[in-house]
Amino acid sequence: MAHSPPSTNGLPRATWSRLTEPQLLAQCAVDTYRASGPGGQKRNKTSSAVRLRHTPTGLIVIAEESRSQYENKAKALKRLWHALFLELRDPLTADTTPEAVAALPDYAAAHNRDGRLQMSAKDPRFWPAVGVILDVLVLVEARVADAAALLGVSTGNLIDFLGTEPKVWQEANRLRTASGHKTLR
Repeated sequence: MAHSPPSTNGLPRATWSRLTEPQLLAQCAVDTYRASGPGGQKRNKTSSAVRLRHTPTGLIVIAEESRSQYENKAKALKRLWHALFLELRDPLTADTTPEAVAALPDYAAAHNRDGRLQMSAKDPRFWPAVGVILDVLVLVEARVADAAALLGVSTGNLIDFLGTEPKVWQEANRLRTASGHKTLR
């Protein structure tokens, strides 16, 4: 299956990632439906599952694990915010320097005192940093050593960071495969 990135109409990712939850939700078509599968007697009686379609980008996310439509909508919004960083790319130019990358607002705060990338996906700086890291991987045709050099970290640190969240790991490997490289293990 070919993967075509969602359209940003030439606008930077921050056009959407900086919006408040109500602003982001206002840009979505919200569908509710009855989730299928196990879940007891009540699960199929209410339309608690939520699908959000972000109209400007075409991103689609769902949440159906809770019996509460309110909780599912909140989870879907969080997933949409993550998808903005996983799926939308801000193109970098061939003359991008490590200093220019270090100065990007979404990446500048991502390092610890030792200059390493080390944070969990629950850290609010994680997903914006992921967006920049994936942008850099696209720029260098998914060569991890080249990306690490541009990001100002070691190759091992970059690989460890990519491995902290399965969806980030999956996207990095999708980029590597698309560029003709072996997947990371």
